[in-house]
Amino acid sequence: MDNAVCFALLEQSPACQWIVGPRQIFEQIFGDPAPIFGRPAEELNGRAVAESLDPELAAAWTERFSRALEGETLTLRERRGSATWHITVFPIRLEGRIRYAGGMARDATAWSKAEQELRYTVLGALKAQEFERNMASKFLHDSVGQNLTALGLQLDLIRMDLETAAPEICGRIAEIQKLLEGMMEEVREYSYELNPSAVERTGLRTALDRLAGRVRTHFAGTFRLNVDPSLKLDKKIASAMFQIAQEAVENAVQHSSCSAIEIAVKSSRIGTFLEVRDNGKGFDPAGLLGGCRGLGLLSMEHYAAQAGLDLSVTSTRETGTIVRAAVPEAS
Repeated sequence: MDNAVCFALLEQSPACQWIVGPRQIFEQIFGDPAPIFGRPAEELNGRAVAESLDPELAAAWTERFSRALEGETLTLRERRGSATWHITVFPIRLEGRIRYAGGMARDATAWSKAEQELRYTVLGALKAQEFERNMASKFLHDSVGQNLTALGLQLDLIRMDLETAAPEICGRIAEIQKLLEGMMEEVREYSYELNPSAVERTGLRTALDRLAGRVRTHFAGTFRLNVDPSLKLDKKIASAMFQIAQEAVENAVQHSSCSAIEIAVKSSRIGTFLEVRDNGKGFDPAGLLGGCRGLGLLSMEHYAAQAGLDLSVTSTRETGTIVRAAVPEAS
């Protein structure tokens, strides 16, 4: 098979393939790169990545090519309009040394249908889980909590009746009441964690304070909370923001190896937003294998969709991750 046939195969393949040199210059492109890079081949060949792509794309691809030139193979998934692309970026070795970064992009839109069906299944499971958690929370609050409160009042009456006749028994009753108070506090706390609607009763700031308190018990880094006290949020939006914050913080603690986490809820000229920042190792949001692209991200998307929030996740390996949920601007 001669070179002309090989070249025709690459050029006419439904996949797009490219080679980038050590100075991050597009050396050769086969197929149509426009769906991936936003430019046709003639505008990319022979030009530097940083100069030929839009700034946001250039930053992402510069990092990806740098990693490939250092020996890493990346598996990515990106959406462009209604199309889904599976992308592989990999090192090309010649005589035992990495000389180029190669890439291949394949249209995987048809394959994503099964994934979308699985996504709907998972979202349905999340909704069912929310219902079960709400029922458990209601039982703890309305039945267990109230019965424990009534028991405490009965012990109070018994203690007052025996205060003069049997003071030593009153001391034992007081000890039992102290244990009971601890149990009641644990039941209240667990009921609160189970039921996201607790945010609607106590407010977003109080809910985030409680979240911060729980996280600080097992997170050794710095945890900052900044909530604008003048904000008046719809209860549905406040509840969704809390759930998103909780998932984002859990992802940061478990996956990012960060030393600092910050939650901010603020209002700007373009609307109200929640941001959760960490200074961890970050990830590529397009990466198929990224730890944050699992159930945590799916849950955040679910809560954002329920409340009509715009959700974005930006991350780099140098600066960490920012999860942002914003109230859309009024049209």
